Amino acid sequence: MKKAAATRMNILEKAFELIYVKGYKTTSVDDIIATTKVTKGAFYYHFKNKDEMGIAIINELMKPTLAKSFIDPLKTDAPPLDAIYGLIHHLLMEDPFLKVEFGCPVANFAAEMSPWNADFNEALNELTHEWIKIMVSAIERGRKNGTVRKDVNAKQVTMFVMSGYWGIRNFGKLENSKSPYTLFLKQLKYYLDSLK
Repeated sequence: MKKAAATRMNILEKAFELIYVKGYKTTSVDDIIATTKVTKGAFYYHFKNKDEMGIAIINELMKPTLAKSFIDPLKTDAPPLDAIYGLIHHLLMEDPFLKVEFGCPVANFAAEMSPWNADFNEALNELTHEWIKIMVSAIERGRKNGTVRKDVNAKQVTMFVMSGYWGIRNFGKLENSKSPYTLFLKQLKYYLDSLK
């Protein structure tokens, strides 16, 4: 990686860490510069402004990372309802990247920036639509191979599971504890088992 590309990636990674902890609006360019130890000129060489950097964080850091964590586990031959439960369990209880006290980075960005910035909304929408598409596809595959009941509506189940995931992330964040996750996971397991 060339020096300019390495500097740019360093800015994105450090800025993301700050934003995940502090929030987007309360993280200033000066905070990012202080953390990355680059000059203001170097920051503005790579990004016209903070919002351009924010979009780059979504497209260049979050999308690839979340594809590995949220999408790839559903591209499996395992029964889809088991894969969905395993994915949510991993995201809530095991994933070292996702911190209980800071919630879900996608949900945080969506809550903070989507109402105010169409570019953020579009980038975040792409992320969530990818997750919706792969989960719907997995459930429909299960309907075809008999591991999911034929009367199950794949889109409804997907929206219910995703809404529950984002909601419980907020409960965990408020309590700074994984104990709400445990309650949610028990009910999620019961629900998914009822669709077999």
